[in-house]
Amino acid sequence: MKDRNLAEGRWLWRRLYVFVASAALWWLLARAVGRTTPADLPRVADGLMGLIALMLILYLVAPSAQQMIALLANLRLRLRLAAEGRA
Repeated sequence: MKDRNLAEGRWLWRRLYVFVASAALWWLLARAVGRTTPADLPRVADGLMGLIALMLILYLVAPSAQQMIALLANLRLRLRLAAEGRA
């Protein structure tokens, strides 16, 4: 099976998820601003903006599922080779 058949290989689903989730969080932020009392507004806005920032950081920095599998396979191989070398 080729990698291009996987959704993660095209990044379409990852980008679509981040776009939709970011839009939903911005919508929640706009609604929270309108409904929250002035005293609680900074705490609510900070929390939602923190979630948006976390999602964007994870999108930009976090490895994809394929990269994680490759990293774990490489780590397993290294551990096995190290164990065989010590025996």
